Amino acid sequence: MAQGTGSINSDYKDWEWSADAGERARLLQSPSVETVPKSGESQGSGPGATSALGAVFIVVNAALGAGLLNFPAAFSMAGGVAAGIALQMCMLIFIIGGLVILAYCSQASNERTYQEVVWAVCGKVPGVLCEVAIAVYTFGTCIAFLIIIGDQEDKIIAALVTEPEEAGSNRWYTDRKFTISITAFLLILPLSIPKEIGFQKYASSISVIGTWYVTAVIIIKYIWPDKELVPVEIPTSPSTWTAVFNAMPTICFGFQCHVSSVPVFNSMKQPEVKTWGAVVTAAMVIALFVYTGTGVCGFLTFGAGVEQDILLSYPSNDIPVALARAFIILCVLTSYPILHFCGRAVLEGLWLRYTGVTVEEDVVRERRRRLLQTISWFLLTLLLALFIPDIGKVISVIGGLAACFIFVFPGLCLIQAKLSEIQETRAISWWAQVSYGVFMVTLGAFIFGQTTANAIFVDLTA
Repeated sequence: MAQGTGSINSDYKDWEWSADAGERARLLQSPSVETVPKSGESQGSGPGATSALGAVFIVVNAALGAGLLNFPAAFSMAGGVAAGIALQMCMLIFIIGGLVILAYCSQASNERTYQEVVWAVCGKVPGVLCEVAIAVYTFGTCIAFLIIIGDQEDKIIAALVTEPEEAGSNRWYTDRKFTISITAFLLILPLSIPKEIGFQKYASSISVIGTWYVTAVIIIKYIWPDKELVPVEIPTSPSTWTAVFNAMPTICFGFQCHVSSVPVFNSMKQPEVKTWGAVVTAAMVIALFVYTGTGVCGFLTFGAGVEQDILLSYPSNDIPVALARAFIILCVLTSYPILHFCGRAVLEGLWLRYTGVTVEEDVVRERRRRLLQTISWFLLTLLLALFIPDIGKVISVIGGLAACFIFVFPGLCLIQAKLSEIQETRAISWWAQVSYGVFMVTLGAFIFGQTTANAIFVDLTA
Protein backbone atom coordinates (compact mmCIF):
# COMPACT_ATOMS: atom_id res chain seq x y z
CA MET A 1 0.00 0.00 0.00
CA ALA A 2 1.42 3.32 -1.05
CA GLN A 3 1.97 6.10 1.43
CA GLY A 4 2.71 9.79 1.11
CA THR A 5 6.31 10.83 1.50
CA GLY A 6 5.62 13.74 3.84
CA SER A 7 4.23 14.00 7.33
CA ILE A 8 0.92 12.28 7.80
CA ASN A 9 -0.66 15.45 9.15
CA SER A 10 0.76 18.82 8.27
CA ASP A 11 -1.04 20.48 11.19
CA TYR A 12 1.51 18.95 13.56
CA LYS A 13 3.81 21.98 13.29
CA ASP A 14 1.09 24.63 13.36
CA TRP A 15 1.82 25.68 16.93
CA GLU A 16 5.57 26.17 16.41
CA TRP A 17 6.39 22.96 18.18
CA SER A 18 9.82 22.92 19.85
CA ALA A 19 11.69 19.60 19.55
CA ASP A 20 13.20 20.01 23.00
CA ALA A 21 10.08 21.31 24.73
CA GLY A 22 10.34 20.15 28.31
CA GLU A 23 10.49 16.44 28.92
CA ARG A 24 8.47 15.68 25.79
CA ALA A 25 10.97 13.23 24.34
CA ARG A 26 10.77 11.02 27.40
CA LEU A 27 7.09 11.33 28.23
CA LEU A 28 5.31 8.20 29.37
CA GLN A 29 8.20 5.86 28.78
CA SER A 30 7.59 2.38 30.07
CA PRO A 31 9.38 1.95 33.43
CA SER A 32 11.38 -0.91 31.93
CA VAL A 33 12.31 0.76 28.66
CA GLU A 34 15.33 2.95 28.12
CA THR A 35 15.11 4.69 24.76
CA VAL A 36 17.18 7.50 23.35
CA PRO A 37 15.29 10.81 23.48
CA LYS A 38 14.40 11.94 20.03
CA SER A 39 16.11 15.02 18.68
CA GLY A 40 16.81 16.51 15.31
CA GLU A 41 19.88 14.28 14.89
CA SER A 42 18.60 11.12 16.53
CA GLN A 43 15.17 10.97 14.95
CA GLY A 44 14.79 7.62 13.32
CA SER A 45 18.35 6.73 14.23
CA GLY A 46 17.74 3.01 14.27
CA PRO A 47 16.44 0.09 16.32
CA GLY A 48 16.81 -0.29 20.06
CA ALA A 49 18.20 -3.09 22.19
CA THR A 50 15.05 -4.92 23.34
CA SER A 51 14.46 -8.42 22.00
CA ALA A 52 11.02 -9.69 21.05
CA LEU A 53 10.90 -11.88 24.17
CA GLY A 54 11.96 -8.95 26.31
CA ALA A 55 9.25 -6.80 24.73
CA VAL A 56 6.66 -9.44 25.64
CA PHE A 57 7.56 -9.23 29.32
CA ILE A 58 7.68 -5.43 29.25
CA VAL A 59 4.17 -5.25 27.78
CA VAL A 60 2.91 -7.81 30.30
CA ASN A 61 4.52 -5.75 33.03
CA ALA A 62 2.83 -2.59 31.73
CA ALA A 63 -0.59 -4.29 31.60
CA LEU A 64 -0.55 -6.12 34.93
CA GLY A 65 -1.01 -4.11 38.08
CA ALA A 66 -3.27 -3.27 40.97
CA GLY A 67 -6.25 -3.36 38.58
CA LEU A 68 -6.43 -7.14 39.01
CA LEU A 69 -7.93 -6.59 42.48
CA ASN A 70 -11.20 -5.53 40.82
CA PHE A 71 -11.62 -8.38 38.34
CA PRO A 72 -13.66 -10.67 40.65
CA ALA A 73 -16.14 -7.82 41.17
CA ALA A 74 -16.17 -7.24 37.40
CA PHE A 75 -17.11 -10.91 36.85
CA SER A 76 -19.90 -10.45 39.37
CA MET A 77 -21.19 -7.36 37.56
CA ALA A 78 -20.92 -9.09 34.18
CA GLY A 79 -23.17 -11.90 35.41
CA GLY A 80 -20.86 -14.81 36.08
CA VAL A 81 -17.86 -16.69 34.77
CA ALA A 82 -19.13 -17.31 31.23
CA ALA A 83 -20.16 -13.69 30.68
CA GLY A 84 -16.93 -12.34 32.18
CA ILE A 85 -14.66 -14.53 30.06
CA ALA A 86 -16.69 -13.87 26.90
CA LEU A 87 -16.51 -10.11 27.49
CA GLN A 88 -12.74 -10.27 27.97
CA MET A 89 -12.22 -12.36 24.83
CA CYS A 90 -14.30 -10.01 22.69
CA MET A 91 -12.52 -6.92 23.97
CA LEU A 92 -9.10 -8.57 23.66
CA ILE A 93 -9.43 -8.64 19.85
CA PHE A 94 -9.70 -4.86 19.75
CA ILE A 95 -7.11 -4.36 22.50
CA ILE A 96 -4.51 -6.24 20.43
CA GLY A 97 -5.68 -4.46 17.28
CA GLY A 98 -5.17 -1.08 18.92
CA LEU A 99 -1.60 -1.97 19.90
CA VAL A 100 -0.78 -3.03 16.34
CA ILE A 101 -2.34 0.15 14.92
CA LEU A 102 -0.21 2.31 17.22
CA ALA A 103 2.96 0.55 16.04
CA TYR A 104 1.96 1.01 12.40
CA CYS A 105 1.26 4.72 12.93
CA SER A 106 4.47 5.13 14.91
CA GLN A 107 6.43 3.84 11.93
CA ALA A 108 4.47 5.96 9.49
CA SER A 109 4.87 9.17 11.51
CA ASN A 110 8.37 8.40 12.89
CA GLU A 111 7.20 9.34 16.40
CA ARG A 112 8.20 7.57 19.60
CA THR A 113 5.50 8.20 22.22
CA TYR A 114 1.73 7.72 22.27
CA GLN A 115 0.74 11.38 22.35
CA GLU A 116 3.31 12.30 19.70
CA VAL A 117 1.82 9.69 17.37
CA VAL A 118 -1.67 11.11 17.92
CA TRP A 119 -0.34 14.66 17.36
CA ALA A 120 1.44 13.72 14.12
CA VAL A 121 -1.28 11.51 12.64
CA CYS A 122 -4.51 13.16 13.79
CA GLY A 123 -3.55 16.82 14.24
CA LYS A 124 -3.48 19.35 17.04
CA VAL A 125 -7.02 19.04 18.42
CA PRO A 126 -6.95 15.25 18.96
CA GLY A 127 -3.35 15.67 20.15
CA VAL A 128 -4.32 18.13 22.86
CA LEU A 129 -7.31 15.99 23.85
CA CYS A 130 -5.02 12.98 24.09
CA GLU A 131 -2.57 14.78 26.36
CA VAL A 132 -5.37 16.09 28.58
CA ALA A 133 -6.83 12.57 28.75
CA ILE A 134 -3.44 11.18 29.79
CA ALA A 135 -3.12 13.80 32.53
CA VAL A 136 -6.64 13.08 33.85
CA TYR A 137 -6.12 9.32 33.62
CA THR A 138 -2.85 9.38 35.55
CA PHE A 139 -4.43 11.73 38.11
CA GLY A 140 -7.35 9.34 38.64
CA THR A 141 -5.02 6.34 38.84
CA CYS A 142 -3.02 8.07 41.57
CA ILE A 143 -6.27 8.51 43.53
CA ALA A 144 -7.02 4.81 43.06
CA PHE A 145 -3.54 3.92 44.35
CA LEU A 146 -4.07 5.92 47.54
CA ILE A 147 -7.44 4.25 48.10
CA ILE A 148 -5.79 0.84 47.67
CA ILE A 149 -3.18 1.78 50.28
CA GLY A 150 -5.93 2.74 52.71
CA ASP A 151 -7.88 -0.47 52.05
CA GLN A 152 -4.89 -2.72 52.68
CA GLU A 153 -3.68 -0.76 55.72
CA ASP A 154 -7.14 -1.06 57.29
CA LYS A 155 -6.92 -4.84 57.14
CA ILE A 156 -3.31 -4.98 58.33
CA ILE A 157 -4.09 -2.72 61.30
CA ALA A 158 -7.18 -4.78 62.13
CA ALA A 159 -4.94 -7.87 62.33
CA LEU A 160 -2.37 -6.11 64.52
CA VAL A 161 -4.82 -4.46 66.93
CA THR A 162 -5.84 -7.16 69.40
CA GLU A 163 -8.37 -5.04 71.25
CA PRO A 164 -12.10 -5.26 70.50
CA GLU A 165 -13.14 -3.48 67.34
CA GLU A 166 -15.17 -0.88 69.23
CA ALA A 167 -12.16 0.12 71.34
CA GLY A 168 -9.64 0.02 68.52
CA SER A 169 -11.80 2.12 66.23
CA ASN A 170 -11.54 5.07 68.63
CA ARG A 171 -7.76 5.26 68.46
CA TRP A 172 -6.53 8.11 66.25
CA TYR A 173 -3.58 6.16 64.86
CA THR A 174 -5.90 3.50 63.40
CA ASP A 175 -8.08 6.03 61.59
CA ARG A 176 -8.04 5.45 57.83
CA LYS A 177 -7.52 9.11 56.97
CA PHE A 178 -4.52 9.32 59.26
CA THR A 179 -2.86 6.14 57.97
CA ILE A 180 -3.26 7.15 54.31
CA SER A 181 -2.01 10.67 55.00
CA ILE A 182 1.06 9.66 57.00
CA THR A 183 2.03 7.02 54.42
CA ALA A 184 1.57 9.48 51.58
CA PHE A 185 3.53 12.31 53.19
CA LEU A 186 6.40 10.14 54.42
CA LEU A 187 6.85 7.84 51.41
CA ILE A 188 5.03 9.02 48.29
CA LEU A 189 5.66 12.76 48.32
CA PRO A 190 9.48 12.52 48.66
CA LEU A 191 9.57 10.04 45.77
CA SER A 192 7.41 12.29 43.57
CA ILE A 193 9.39 15.53 43.78
CA PRO A 194 12.62 14.61 41.88
CA LYS A 195 12.77 15.35 38.17
CA GLU A 196 14.29 11.96 37.42
CA ILE A 197 12.87 8.63 38.56
CA GLY A 198 15.78 6.23 38.77
CA PHE A 199 13.99 3.38 40.54
CA GLN A 200 11.63 2.60 37.66
CA LYS A 201 13.23 -0.78 36.92
CA TYR A 202 12.92 -1.93 40.53
CA ALA A 203 9.34 -0.71 40.77
CA SER A 204 8.46 -2.77 37.70
CA SER A 205 10.00 -5.90 39.24
CA ILE A 206 8.09 -5.36 42.48
CA SER A 207 4.86 -4.90 40.56
CA VAL A 208 5.32 -8.15 38.63
CA ILE A 209 6.17 -10.16 41.76
CA GLY A 210 3.28 -8.64 43.69
CA THR A 211 0.61 -9.23 41.04
CA TRP A 212 1.66 -12.83 40.42
CA TYR A 213 1.71 -13.54 44.15
CA VAL A 214 -1.78 -12.03 44.62
CA THR A 215 -3.11 -14.15 41.76
CA ALA A 216 -1.53 -17.30 43.23
CA VAL A 217 -3.04 -16.61 46.67
CA ILE A 218 -6.53 -16.07 45.24
CA ILE A 219 -6.35 -19.28 43.19
CA ILE A 220 -5.03 -21.32 46.13
CA LYS A 221 -7.70 -19.90 48.44
CA TYR A 222 -10.34 -21.03 45.95
CA ILE A 223 -8.92 -24.55 45.62
CA TRP A 224 -8.41 -24.94 49.39
CA PRO A 225 -10.89 -22.50 50.89
CA ASP A 226 -11.07 -21.59 54.56
CA LYS A 227 -14.09 -23.02 56.34
CA GLU A 228 -15.52 -19.58 57.15
CA LEU A 229 -15.42 -18.46 53.50
CA VAL A 230 -18.87 -19.28 52.13
CA PRO A 231 -20.10 -17.52 48.96
CA VAL A 232 -23.41 -15.69 49.33
CA GLU A 233 -24.65 -16.33 45.82
CA ILE A 234 -22.98 -17.16 42.51
CA PRO A 235 -24.81 -15.50 39.59
CA THR A 236 -24.82 -17.34 36.29
CA SER A 237 -26.30 -14.55 34.15
CA PRO A 238 -26.38 -10.74 34.27
CA SER A 239 -29.29 -9.14 36.10
CA THR A 240 -30.01 -6.95 33.05
CA TRP A 241 -28.56 -6.83 29.56
CA THR A 242 -26.96 -3.48 30.35
CA ALA A 243 -25.30 -4.76 33.55
CA VAL A 244 -22.55 -6.44 31.55
CA PHE A 245 -21.32 -3.04 30.39
CA ASN A 246 -20.52 -2.11 34.00
CA ALA A 247 -17.63 -4.58 33.86
CA MET A 248 -16.01 -2.84 30.88
CA PRO A 249 -14.21 -0.07 32.85
CA THR A 250 -12.38 -2.65 34.96
CA ILE A 251 -11.33 -4.65 31.89
CA CYS A 252 -10.15 -1.49 30.10
CA PHE A 253 -8.29 -0.33 33.20
CA GLY A 254 -6.62 -3.71 33.57
CA PHE A 255 -5.51 -4.20 29.97
CA GLN A 256 -4.57 -0.56 29.25
CA CYS A 257 -0.89 -0.61 28.33
CA HIS A 258 -1.28 1.32 25.10
CA VAL A 259 0.17 4.60 26.35
CA SER A 260 3.53 2.94 27.10
CA SER A 261 3.40 0.59 24.10
CA VAL A 262 4.80 3.02 21.52
CA PRO A 263 8.17 3.52 23.27
CA VAL A 264 8.33 -0.24 23.86
CA PHE A 265 7.83 -0.86 20.13
CA ASN A 266 10.53 1.66 19.23
CA SER A 267 12.97 0.11 21.71
CA MET A 268 12.93 -3.26 19.91
CA LYS A 269 15.89 -4.57 17.92
CA GLN A 270 13.54 -5.19 15.01
CA PRO A 271 10.67 -2.69 15.27
CA GLU A 272 8.45 -4.32 12.67
CA VAL A 273 4.67 -4.32 12.81
CA LYS A 274 4.43 -8.06 12.09
CA THR A 275 6.84 -8.92 14.90
CA TRP A 276 5.08 -6.49 17.20
CA GLY A 277 1.75 -8.21 16.47
CA ALA A 278 3.17 -11.49 17.74
CA VAL A 279 4.67 -9.74 20.78
CA VAL A 280 1.44 -8.07 21.90
CA THR A 281 -0.64 -11.17 21.19
CA ALA A 282 1.59 -13.26 23.45
CA ALA A 283 1.64 -10.54 26.10
CA MET A 284 -2.13 -10.08 26.13
CA VAL A 285 -2.72 -13.84 26.33
CA ILE A 286 -0.47 -13.99 29.40
CA ALA A 287 -2.30 -11.04 30.95
CA LEU A 288 -5.61 -12.70 30.07
CA PHE A 289 -4.69 -15.86 31.99
CA VAL A 290 -3.65 -13.82 35.03
CA TYR A 291 -6.77 -11.66 35.06
CA THR A 292 -9.07 -14.59 34.30
CA GLY A 293 -7.52 -16.73 37.04
CA THR A 294 -7.95 -13.90 39.54
CA GLY A 295 -11.44 -13.00 38.36
CA VAL A 296 -12.85 -16.53 38.17
CA CYS A 297 -11.38 -17.86 41.41
CA GLY A 298 -12.09 -14.70 43.39
CA PHE A 299 -15.66 -14.55 42.10
CA LEU A 300 -16.38 -18.24 42.77
CA THR A 301 -14.93 -17.91 46.28
CA PHE A 302 -17.22 -15.06 47.36
CA GLY A 303 -19.96 -14.94 44.73
CA ALA A 304 -22.09 -11.82 44.52
CA GLY A 305 -20.76 -10.71 47.93
CA VAL A 306 -17.23 -10.07 46.61
CA GLU A 307 -15.79 -6.64 47.44
CA GLN A 308 -14.60 -4.20 44.77
CA ASP A 309 -11.11 -4.88 46.14
CA ILE A 310 -10.92 -8.69 46.36
CA LEU A 311 -8.40 -8.64 49.24
CA LEU A 312 -10.96 -6.89 51.44
CA SER A 313 -13.14 -10.01 51.28
CA TYR A 314 -10.57 -12.13 53.13
CA PRO A 315 -10.14 -12.16 56.94
CA SER A 316 -7.67 -9.71 58.43
CA ASN A 317 -5.67 -12.42 60.21
CA ASP A 318 -4.94 -14.53 57.11
CA ILE A 319 -1.12 -14.51 56.86
CA PRO A 320 -0.71 -15.31 53.10
CA VAL A 321 -3.32 -12.65 52.28
CA ALA A 322 -1.60 -10.20 54.64
CA LEU A 323 1.61 -10.72 52.67
CA ALA A 324 -0.34 -10.08 49.47
CA ARG A 325 -1.59 -6.81 50.98
CA ALA A 326 1.99 -5.82 51.79
CA PHE A 327 3.03 -6.57 48.21
CA ILE A 328 0.20 -4.46 46.84
CA ILE A 329 1.05 -1.54 49.14
CA LEU A 330 4.69 -1.69 48.05
CA CYS A 331 3.61 -1.91 44.42
CA VAL A 332 1.40 1.19 44.51
CA LEU A 333 3.89 3.13 46.66
CA THR A 334 6.43 2.85 43.87
CA SER A 335 3.90 3.14 41.04
CA TYR A 336 2.32 6.41 42.25
CA PRO A 337 5.47 8.50 41.56
CA ILE A 338 5.79 6.97 38.09
CA LEU A 339 2.18 7.80 37.20
CA HIS A 340 2.61 11.26 38.66
CA PHE A 341 5.78 11.71 36.61
CA CYS A 342 3.84 10.82 33.45
CA GLY A 343 1.04 13.27 34.19
CA ARG A 344 3.45 16.02 35.23
CA ALA A 345 5.52 15.53 32.08
CA VAL A 346 2.44 15.92 29.88
CA LEU A 347 1.46 19.12 31.69
CA GLU A 348 5.04 20.38 31.40
CA GLY A 349 5.09 19.65 27.67
CA LEU A 350 1.81 21.50 27.16
CA TRP A 351 3.08 24.49 29.13
CA LEU A 352 6.37 24.77 27.23
CA ARG A 353 4.70 24.28 23.87
CA TYR A 354 2.27 27.13 24.36
CA THR A 355 4.79 29.48 25.96
CA GLY A 356 7.47 28.64 23.38
CA VAL A 357 10.20 28.54 26.05
CA THR A 358 13.01 26.01 25.70
CA VAL A 359 14.35 23.89 28.54
CA GLU A 360 17.65 25.79 28.68
CA GLU A 361 15.86 29.11 29.11
CA ASP A 362 13.49 27.80 31.75
CA VAL A 363 15.75 25.86 34.16
CA VAL A 364 15.18 28.01 37.25
CA ARG A 365 11.45 28.41 36.72
CA GLU A 366 11.12 24.71 35.90
CA ARG A 367 12.28 23.74 39.39
CA ARG A 368 9.82 26.10 41.04
CA ARG A 369 6.99 25.03 38.74
CA ARG A 370 7.76 21.32 39.23
CA LEU A 371 7.58 21.73 43.01
CA LEU A 372 4.26 23.58 42.76
CA GLN A 373 2.84 21.03 40.32
CA THR A 374 3.94 18.10 42.48
CA ILE A 375 2.55 19.46 45.74
CA SER A 376 -0.74 20.50 44.11
CA TRP A 377 -1.11 17.11 42.40
CA PHE A 378 -0.26 15.26 45.60
CA LEU A 379 -2.64 17.22 47.85
CA LEU A 380 -5.56 16.99 45.42
CA THR A 381 -5.21 13.24 44.94
CA LEU A 382 -4.83 12.73 48.68
CA LEU A 383 -7.94 14.78 49.54
CA LEU A 384 -10.05 12.97 46.96
CA ALA A 385 -8.77 9.58 48.13
CA LEU A 386 -9.71 10.42 51.73
CA PHE A 387 -13.29 11.27 50.82
CA ILE A 388 -13.87 8.66 48.08
CA PRO A 389 -13.19 5.40 49.94
CA ASP A 390 -14.68 3.11 47.25
CA ILE A 391 -12.12 2.27 44.57
CA GLY A 392 -14.91 1.06 42.27
CA LYS A 393 -16.15 4.64 41.89
CA VAL A 394 -12.74 5.83 40.74
CA ILE A 395 -12.18 2.95 38.31
CA SER A 396 -15.63 3.50 36.79
CA VAL A 397 -14.41 6.98 35.79
CA ILE A 398 -10.83 6.29 34.69
CA GLY A 399 -11.89 3.02 33.04
CA GLY A 400 -13.84 5.08 30.53
CA LEU A 401 -10.70 7.09 29.76
CA ALA A 402 -8.76 3.85 29.36
CA ALA A 403 -11.27 2.91 26.65
CA CYS A 404 -10.25 6.08 24.78
CA PHE A 405 -6.59 5.01 24.81
CA ILE A 406 -7.50 1.48 23.72
CA PHE A 407 -10.18 2.22 21.11
CA VAL A 408 -10.80 5.88 20.24
CA PHE A 409 -7.32 7.30 19.62
CA PRO A 410 -5.94 4.19 17.82
CA GLY A 411 -9.10 4.12 15.70
CA LEU A 412 -8.69 7.79 14.78
CA CYS A 413 -5.03 7.19 13.95
CA LEU A 414 -5.90 4.28 11.66
CA ILE A 415 -8.59 6.26 9.84
CA GLN A 416 -6.33 9.29 9.31
CA ALA A 417 -3.35 7.16 8.29
CA LYS A 418 -5.38 5.33 5.64
CA LEU A 419 -6.98 8.55 4.37
CA SER A 420 -3.54 10.11 3.90
CA GLU A 421 -2.33 7.28 1.66
CA ILE A 422 -1.86 8.17 -1.99
CA GLN A 423 -3.70 5.56 -4.05
CA GLU A 424 -5.41 5.70 -7.42
CA THR A 425 -8.01 3.17 -6.38
CA ARG A 426 -9.27 2.11 -2.99
CA ALA A 427 -8.82 -1.65 -2.49
CA ILE A 428 -11.18 -3.76 -0.42
CA SER A 429 -8.53 -4.03 2.29
CA TRP A 430 -8.36 -0.22 2.48
CA TRP A 431 -12.10 0.05 3.03
CA ALA A 432 -11.97 -2.81 5.56
CA GLN A 433 -9.29 -1.05 7.61
CA VAL A 434 -11.11 2.28 7.54
CA SER A 435 -14.33 0.52 8.60
CA TYR A 436 -12.43 -1.20 11.41
CA GLY A 437 -11.13 2.18 12.57
CA VAL A 438 -14.62 3.67 12.52
CA PHE A 439 -15.95 0.73 14.51
CA MET A 440 -13.16 1.11 17.09
CA VAL A 441 -13.91 4.80 17.54
CA THR A 442 -17.63 4.08 17.85
CA LEU A 443 -17.09 1.26 20.35
CA GLY A 444 -14.65 3.32 22.43
CA ALA A 445 -16.97 6.33 22.44
CA PHE A 446 -19.85 4.10 23.56
CA ILE A 447 -17.82 2.57 26.41
CA PHE A 448 -16.56 5.98 27.49
CA GLY A 449 -20.03 7.55 27.36
CA GLN A 450 -21.78 4.66 29.08
CA THR A 451 -19.27 4.26 31.89
CA THR A 452 -18.91 8.00 32.46
CA ALA A 453 -22.68 8.50 32.58
CA ASN A 454 -23.02 5.52 34.93
CA ALA A 455 -20.25 6.91 37.15
CA ILE A 456 -21.89 10.34 37.33
CA PHE A 457 -25.51 9.34 37.78
CA VAL A 458 -25.11 6.13 39.76
CA ASP A 459 -21.75 5.91 41.54
CA LEU A 460 -20.82 9.51 42.32
CA THR A 461 -24.35 10.58 43.25
CA ALA A 462 -25.01 7.54 45.45
